[in-house]
Amino acid sequence: MNNNLIIEQLKKQIESFKKEPEISEVGRILTLNDGVCSLSGLKDVAMGELVLFAKDKEEIFGVVLNLEEDLVGAIILGDFTKLKEGDIAKRTKKTLSIGASKNFIGRVINPLGQPLDKKGEIKYENSYPLEKIAPGVLKREPVNTPLHTGIKSIDSMIPIGRGQRELIIGDRQIGKTALAIDAIINQKQDSLKTPVCIYVAIGQKSSKIAGIVEKLKEKGAMDYSVVVSASASDPAPLWYIAPYAGCALAEYFMDKGDDVLIIYDDLSKHAWAYRQISLLLRRPPGREAYPGDIFYLHSRLLERSAKLNPELGNGSITALPIVETQAGDVSAYIPTNIISITDGQIYLEPELFYQGIRPALNVGLSVSRVGSAAQTKAMKKVAGQLRLDLAQFRELASFVQFGSDLDEATKQKIDRGQRITEILKQGQYAPLPFEKQVSILYAATQGMLDDIEVSEIKNFENKFLEHLENQNSEFLKSLRKKKDLTDELEKNLKNIIENFKKVFRK
Repeated sequence: MNNNLIIEQLKKQIESFKKEPEISEVGRILTLNDGVCSLSGLKDVAMGELVLFAKDKEEIFGVVLNLEEDLVGAIILGDFTKLKEGDIAKRTKKTLSIGASKNFIGRVINPLGQPLDKKGEIKYENSYPLEKIAPGVLKREPVNTPLHTGIKSIDSMIPIGRGQRELIIGDRQIGKTALAIDAIINQKQDSLKTPVCIYVAIGQKSSKIAGIVEKLKEKGAMDYSVVVSASASDPAPLWYIAPYAGCALAEYFMDKGDDVLIIYDDLSKHAWAYRQISLLLRRPPGREAYPGDIFYLHSRLLERSAKLNPELGNGSITALPIVETQAGDVSAYIPTNIISITDGQIYLEPELFYQGIRPALNVGLSVSRVGSAAQTKAMKKVAGQLRLDLAQFRELASFVQFGSDLDEATKQKIDRGQRITEILKQGQYAPLPFEKQVSILYAATQGMLDDIEVSEIKNFENKFLEHLENQNSEFLKSLRKKKDLTDELEKNLKNIIENFKKVFRK
């Protein structure tokens, strides 16, 4: 009897051993530093796999980034202060992904897809992996549909198309984020289909992010926007995955045939977080202590922006990455990397900003490699002359300060340039629909403002746009519908400007 009991107990013990995971499925934390840990065991774990740290009934996840001979390096997504050396880590056999659905629109989330706005849980249909291979060449369409930012100087001279990657670059505090937020606000009044807008905040102060969310709510832009927040108080691993989380969410909407505008604010801080993680993982440092794969970090993110062909639903992701320069040094490591990945850059210059020219756009260093393919016919007609006039003015402007005698042609170019510069100035949170932009830029480039004092130009513009909306709404509707400044519409516009000038002078 006793022997039978012993045999039964042994059988139960053997069965329980079988149920326990093998040593390759479970590991332990050996070292732990600032959200980065090294693990023993886990010999079968895969690169990029999620590992689970079960701690006091709370689940904390990590992602494997290093596979060494005896150790595994991982980043911890969550509160790493709750973990300690010796804690158990288990394989999940899953890669990092984020829930995706239309319920995310209007919400503020962290890079793990968890809500931060106290509006309750977000239900999602399926999960999208954070890391995904970009669409191939045959899956893409040429970029030829405009994405209007509402900013005169950009829509006229550095046009952005749906599916493009356009870098916003410049020193801190000179209006980079302001440009991106204006572009989001403008999508509400754009005559084309409103895209879903995703703003990814990387390493920004929580108060700044809260201010942006409030402004988007005030302007009604949160109705089609998602904010992904990895604030300054969050650990480096969350900064690192934030842009990939935003991009995965964007791909969900693109696959449904929607257009998406995504802002990465900013990729300099993203690179800093990756550098911190890499050094803690004991990867060899390269130039400026960044690891050797820092270029690949951003290229595999930005290459996912695309305009898909009709067979795949014609969806698109337009990316506006932001990069911060130090003392205007565009030739630094991270800026040059991202310039070579993107389809052009919008360069904001401190000198212009301090002169009161806002947005402080440097026309010489800013470029869009898509060009006029992403412009309406009406904008093409007025913008071709604009860039030339402005370039000539910038070259000749230095002569004005010497007060030397100028011939009539040079004086006319300088006068025209001064007026165009005034017209291109634009306040924050005041984007203009493209039909109003075309109207005022036509007046400036055709010399119809040459007889108005430079100090009066801004006043003229404000009253003229008000006059257009109140007295000539039919003209604006026609221009918005046709998207071309036909001979008839051009004749109407000339008459409207000339008649308004008579009223303005009184």
